[in-house]
Amino acid sequence: MNGPQAHWLQRRLHLNHGPIDLIIEAFGDAGECAAAYRQAVTRFQTVLTELVGEVAELRKPASLDRRAFAGPAAQRMEAAVSPLAQGFITPMAAVAGSVADEILAALLAGRKLDRAYVNNGGDSAIHLGSGRSITLAIAGTGHGLADRITIRAEDGIGGVATSGWRGRSFSLGIADAVTVLARTGAEADAAATLIANAVNLPGHPAVKRVPARDLAPDSDLGGRLVTTSVGPLSPADIATALDSGLAVADDFRQRGLIAAAALFLAGQSRISGSMALAAPNKVPGKEVAHA
Repeated sequence: MNGPQAHWLQRRLHLNHGPIDLIIEAFGDAGECAAAYRQAVTRFQTVLTELVGEVAELRKPASLDRRAFAGPAAQRMEAAVSPLAQGFITPMAAVAGSVADEILAALLAGRKLDRAYVNNGGDSAIHLGSGRSITLAIAGTGHGLADRITIRAEDGIGGVATSGWRGRSFSLGIADAVTVLARTGAEADAAATLIANAVNLPGHPAVKRVPARDLAPDSDLGGRLVTTSVGPLSPADIATALDSGLAVADDFRQRGLIAAAALFLAGQSRISGSMALAAPNKVPGKEVAHA
């Protein structure tokens, strides 16, 4: 595996190391942005090695009592999943969002930026200065909803994450996509994982599953069955699965763990909370970050 890599993609910074693949963009004074990018590159040098050093414990189930981890990204992961540990979850459910949060924190340290985002394969951490906003492109289009959401500084949202069985991580459920808005990327990531798991039809013959360890021997999911394909479903089945996920999303929102969630499956959708998905695909004057 190569060491940490940094490249420019036009005006965006691309950082890559093993499974971590970040797109970073900062807005504001040019000098402040340049300094912020340097800080992000410096912090990125050791993030993966820190996580690898604690990965054995990070793959173990979380509990309501937080464990002590040495690395800041690992600490973020544990903090995000511990409030959700009534059921099975490991800190790995929040790894992408936690890394995004960690690099965003480095980007912002001592800097004055109008806006910034760190996108880690679709799970993003966001900074918005007073009065600022950002428009995000989200997954789950083709359900009668637009593919853009606009977040304002006053919304208090610092993270957006998407999970589902078609994504890069394993899922116990059958959601095409579940997008969550929360205070941090880590919190959004963990919640999206569990909500997507809950969009489910246990035992349905159209859903194919295999033990996670058969696909990845070191998976934190072990022998739990993960979805590998979803065949045709009746409208009633789709509604049942989405309503199961919506119940979990509503519970998380009522507990203050997330701000909103959008759930998508086979042409149907559910929305928990206020997620403005209407209107045009492009909003003039807004920067778009893909989530």
